Amino acid sequence: MRTLATISTPQLVHLHHGKVRESFRVDDATRLIAVTDRLSAFDKVLTTPIPLKGAALNAVSAWWFERTRDVVDNHLLRLIDPNLMLVQEAAPIRVEMVVRGYLAGSMWRAYQRGQRDFWGTTLPDGLGLHSPFPEPLVTPTTKEASDRPITAEEIVAGGWAPAGQYGEMERLSRDLFRRGTELLAERGLILVDTKYEFGTAGGGLILIDELHTSDSSRIWDREAYRADPAGVEPLDKEFVRRWLLRAGEAGAVPDALPDDIVAETSRRYAELCRRVTGSAPAERADDPRRRIADALVAEGLIRDGFVLIVMGSRSDMEHARAIASALEPYDVAVLMRVISAHKVPEAIPALAAALNASVEPGAVIAVAGGSNGLGGALAANLNLPVINCPPFRDQVDLLLNIGSSLMMPSRVPAMTVLRPAEAAAAALRSLNLPRLRERFSGEITEMKASLTADDDEVRL
Repeated sequence: MRTLATISTPQLVHLHHGKVRESFRVDDATRLIAVTDRLSAFDKVLTTPIPLKGAALNAVSAWWFERTRDVVDNHLLRLIDPNLMLVQEAAPIRVEMVVRGYLAGSMWRAYQRGQRDFWGTTLPDGLGLHSPFPEPLVTPTTKEASDRPITAEEIVAGGWAPAGQYGEMERLSRDLFRRGTELLAERGLILVDTKYEFGTAGGGLILIDELHTSDSSRIWDREAYRADPAGVEPLDKEFVRRWLLRAGEAGAVPDALPDDIVAETSRRYAELCRRVTGSAPAERADDPRRRIADALVAEGLIRDGFVLIVMGSRSDMEHARAIASALEPYDVAVLMRVISAHKVPEAIPALAAALNASVEPGAVIAVAGGSNGLGGALAANLNLPVINCPPFRDQVDLLLNIGSSLMMPSRVPAMTVLRPAEAAAAALRSLNLPRLRERFSGEITEMKASLTADDDEVRL
């Protein structure tokens, strides 16, 4: 089954690259959140994505957002794809409100090491693994590169949130935890602990990010907990954390998961999604990137293909505009960038990282004269078609410098087309879009008809 380790489009402004989510600007009031199949543990992203994970997280969050609006409003506008969510723009508060109902996970590990004071609460000796607390504990952490515990007093003193706002966040977190506990109990599940994130919009607090998912929460089967409290198997990411801790006993925590752990993790995410929402994400054989691109096109957020014109210098702008003018009638996104392969070579791998993961078809036209290293550098890094269309001042310039565009290094497949209109046509054909192929067939028919007419005129 194909996975979504990255979701990218150059047609939307990329706002944030998270551990699991990508955020893009739609407009000043709306953001697109794309949930990938990446999995993070112990503050690092593993190299093995989990099939169906992103769709499961998205579905569960949406289900909970709709069922907690009476507790606090949230940023969800609507889902437009199993992995895509349109949300209201908000200013995030850089604090995670963690609520714990049981002694588990990192708190248990700290308790084993002798720690007894946690966020102003002193736990007694003699507690066992997975012991319930009389009342849920609110244990906030910071939202930084590496999250760290922080007290209410430090939050206020450090300017993370004013006292009144933090008090409201704590109250809402307890209310949300209570609602989550009640609804999961109806499904034979226990909400062990979770985290909530808040932002401000319209002058008030709203809930953002995700809600009661397998990534943000620890969840148990109630009957399994009653049968064996200490040995209950988690239905969440803790399963992966436990495997990583066991596998990393002799050294660092591994960066990747074996196939059997990936498969079991995927099954657990899908199963919890089914138990919470009533349905599991569907296993599909189609290309998820194409599906996502189709959803974005249908929503009017992107066009179905793009051509990026990359110039070596701003002095190439006139030539680039001639190419863009030839592309304009075909209703594809036309983008422009200025990158010097000689002066700023490090910019090309960064560009490639975004373009190579694009969900929609794309092509790149390199515009650089003289010693043209740009087209070769782009073709060496991109998995998209690259077409050189160098600007030449005159015939002498062409004769002197055409070789640098024609003679690419081995295994660097950059093509060279001299005229702007033909470079545009080559890029459009490389997109292989059905609507464009149909249009090109009509244009070919018209061209042949005109050639036949011209030939008849000559014979007459």
